[in-house]
Amino acid sequence: MNFLYPGFLFSLLAVAIPILIHLFNFRKFKKIYFSNVAFLKAVTVQHSSREKLRNLLILACRILAVIFLVLAFARPYWSSGTAVLESGSLVQIYIDNSYSMEAVNKEGSLLDEAKRKAKEIAKQFQLNDKFELLTNDFEGRHQRLVNLEELTNLIDEVKISPAERNLQQVINRLNNTAAGKRNQYNYILSDFQQQFAGKSVIQTNSKHTINLVRLNANTIPNVAVDSVWSLSPAHKPGDQEKFVVQLRNYSANASSGIPVKLTINNQQRALATLNIPAGKSVRDTLSFSGLSAGWQKAKISIKDFPVTFDDELTFTFKVSSELKILQLTGESSGKYINALFGADPYFKLSSMPEPAITYADFHQYNLIVLSGLKTPSSGLAQELKTYMKNGGTVVIFPDLDVNPVIYSSFIQALGIPQQITLSKDTVNVSTIALKNKVFNDVFEEIPAKLDLPKVNRHFIYSGIAKSGREDLMGLPLNQPFFSKYRLAAGQLYLSAASLNVKDSNLPQHPVFVPLLYKIALTSIQEQPLYYTIGQSNYLSAAPVRMNPNQSLRLVSGKQEVIPEVRQVPGQTLLYIADQIKAPGIFELYKADSLLSTYAFNQGLAESDLHYADDKALEHIFGANKVNMTKAGGDLSIKAVENNHTELWKLCLVLCAVFLAVEALLIRFFNKLKT
Repeated sequence: MNFLYPGFLFSLLAVAIPILIHLFNFRKFKKIYFSNVAFLKAVTVQHSSREKLRNLLILACRILAVIFLVLAFARPYWSSGTAVLESGSLVQIYIDNSYSMEAVNKEGSLLDEAKRKAKEIAKQFQLNDKFELLTNDFEGRHQRLVNLEELTNLIDEVKISPAERNLQQVINRLNNTAAGKRNQYNYILSDFQQQFAGKSVIQTNSKHTINLVRLNANTIPNVAVDSVWSLSPAHKPGDQEKFVVQLRNYSANASSGIPVKLTINNQQRALATLNIPAGKSVRDTLSFSGLSAGWQKAKISIKDFPVTFDDELTFTFKVSSELKILQLTGESSGKYINALFGADPYFKLSSMPEPAITYADFHQYNLIVLSGLKTPSSGLAQELKTYMKNGGTVVIFPDLDVNPVIYSSFIQALGIPQQITLSKDTVNVSTIALKNKVFNDVFEEIPAKLDLPKVNRHFIYSGIAKSGREDLMGLPLNQPFFSKYRLAAGQLYLSAASLNVKDSNLPQHPVFVPLLYKIALTSIQEQPLYYTIGQSNYLSAAPVRMNPNQSLRLVSGKQEVIPEVRQVPGQTLLYIADQIKAPGIFELYKADSLLSTYAFNQGLAESDLHYADDKALEHIFGANKVNMTKAGGDLSIKAVENNHTELWKLCLVLCAVFLAVEALLIRFFNKLKT
């Protein structure tokens, strides 16, 4: 049996003194008894024995009642845990400092309450005990054992952090510290959001008891900026831009009149007002125009009180002043491509005749169009394959007068295994993929009968499964006419007909212009609009050529991050690990040259202010040892004893039992009559 310290010695004295008093009274009682021998002899021997037994039983009940009353205040308990060794104990305290801990209750903010309770817990341990603090930041300076004074200073420094963790990650981190010969006590102070607790069974160290201290916040509504994406395939100076913003209502009640504002480079560009049903998401399209070339720093913001940490979402994108296109031509087959792209100054069209193709220049172009090549070589195929591996886009219009075997070998060298034969049957294009992003905004209204291109001659491609291609336009009998193939990081568009009007009227058909325009616009490799802190370990950038001793820098105000650079086909990857901890916009520099900008936002897990109840926590811990303390509950050291069984209630019951027995003995036991 163990007893809570301090006060146990005083409890022993409190027990001993009444016993001594009763013994003294009992001896005095014996003297009185024997001094009245004459009187006692007049009483029968049977009555004398009963009276003596009665007095002894009353005395015993009274002594036992006093003993158990004192023990109840000493709060004894049974424990199967090991007694604290001379080397002291290891006390690990996790303080949840996520955004949800900004919520308030009658005690103030949850974070302030957690810090106060952490100090209360720590003060109950001894001078030779060691402490370790853990927060969502998983900081290295916290991964060390400190004394009580150092722990108090570290607790005072804890602030709200955008870092997001789950309960299993926290427990794994706590288990990383070896207690050695010390007893280990673990406290977790959190509001226990559902996303933090999770639904999977928690894996813990069977030797440690996890002590959960719940902090209860007031129920408050919350609307968050969920996400944003662009509907514009490319961003051109002065063109109309369309961005879709999605808001989410995490509350049980509908939210109305939520103002939404879009600012770009600190200038307001669009406004909207949304009504959001309870627990639902709503989207709206924000349109604007008039942007100039260069990197754009944008922000979606709303006004939603009292939860404000998720009311903004930053993102970046680039408005390009030009799009470079390369045409590889055979003889005079390029006039339609010249007419299409030459009229728009945004498209910078260059041409290379078949005999003078320069492979080294391929990487400079967003799109390469092959039109009517007579002898496409395997060397050209390998260069184009490398180009597409690096994210490039290729469009092929074959020359139908060339032996199909030549084009078959060329297409196979590109990575598309198929056989080619020539068909001279006159047919019409029978299908068009109107839902494909190439055509999805071409037709304001789909007519009942579409006028589709007419084909007089075409190549029949066979030998590849339909699942390996995406048909933008098809011929009867499921034959492809204009198809898309995904090759590594790039894409290949393959036509079954040439650009000669003798083979088909595609070059003169109205669908030709939007088809090639959209292919060109979607050939731009755009980086993500934004990244999420803690979820994105690396960033992608356009290929960056660097000297051996050169490095790149990510800069935001006074903060500077040196990423690890890795070159992969088609892009440069920047590994940042966990160096970026706060939302914001970072600029990527090579020396003094600006290469790109990146936006970082916190995740949305903290926006869902729903909490796991006791049953949910018991379920995820299963048979593992865990103590749960609610807000305002007992935080004394007994709450961390391993497998303890409290006995103070039993002591009170036994005290009451013996007092009741004493009363019954006095009331009903036969009294001695004189």
